[in-house]
Amino acid sequence: MKAIVMTAVGDSGVLALQEIAEPQISHATDIKVRLYAAGVNPVDTKIRRNGLLYPNALLPAVLGFDGAGEVVAIGPNADQFKVGDKVWFCHGGLGREQGNYAEYTVLDQRWACRMPADLSYVEAAAAPLVLITAFGALFARGGLQAGQTVLVQAGAGGVGHVAVQLAKLAGARVITTVSSAEKAEFVKSLGADEAIIYSQTDVADAVSQLTCQQGADLVFDTIGGDTFKASIPLTAYYGRLVTLLEPKAVDLSEARVRNLLLGFELMLTPMLRDLPLARDRYVEILKQCAEFIDAGKLSIHVSHVLPLAQASTAHDLLEAGHTTGKVVLSI
Repeated sequence: MKAIVMTAVGDSGVLALQEIAEPQISHATDIKVRLYAAGVNPVDTKIRRNGLLYPNALLPAVLGFDGAGEVVAIGPNADQFKVGDKVWFCHGGLGREQGNYAEYTVLDQRWACRMPADLSYVEAAAAPLVLITAFGALFARGGLQAGQTVLVQAGAGGVGHVAVQLAKLAGARVITTVSSAEKAEFVKSLGADEAIIYSQTDVADAVSQLTCQQGADLVFDTIGGDTFKASIPLTAYYGRLVTLLEPKAVDLSEARVRNLLLGFELMLTPMLRDLPLARDRYVEILKQCAEFIDAGKLSIHVSHVLPLAQASTAHDLLEAGHTTGKVVLSI
């Protein structure tokens, strides 16, 4: 089969289209999927630049954590799906199991879900990682409740644009930061109550005014670095601040004075540390989000669709920054 193979650690030029062995069912509960699309996520570019995430993992490797496709074969004890079912999932691509930049994959049925009926393969492949990440950050880590105010940093991004929608579905007031007027209109179309264009407005002043000098009950930082540091005084006293990135060295004295709960959301943990019960929760999140999507309450925005052979271009787009929504490979 054709696949995009990471041949070395480096820039996007290390991604090559090659013919590799087609995977086969090897466990009784496996399903084999003909992939039609693979999501491209920032974690893919970080693995390509920094190396595979499992100890002793060897190159070459197939990247791609998010996939969507059609079941073409099932193991003798696989009873959750039948041939022809459309599925979406997060599986592989971290350096151990094969990723989804390929024509076929095999995975245990436990980690797959039926696709929402109203999504294309491209939209479905764009969704799992960002939905699970946003859901975990807002509710499991952030404890968001109806009537509270949440600030989503970078609300037009892959994770941000679904976080805005999930927070609104929970009955929260949503403030978000964006880089342009066009993106402000985009996030408002998704339900954001307020959009702060950080290139034109002082974010701290804007949040202070919008919250009557109280700050947001929950701040969701999808950017990290200086944005995490700047998010501390934007968070209400006794509030919660959740980040996707490692903060590095940062002065937390103001967070301590504010009595903040600080949280991290790394949705890769169940795969990296082999925590199957935690991974089961991710499958339940996808099932819940599928209901929202089929009810017309949640949408997935894809800004760029490229053919599999242009995976390096997809990585370049993500690393250039400021994409709206998601980038997907069509297979």
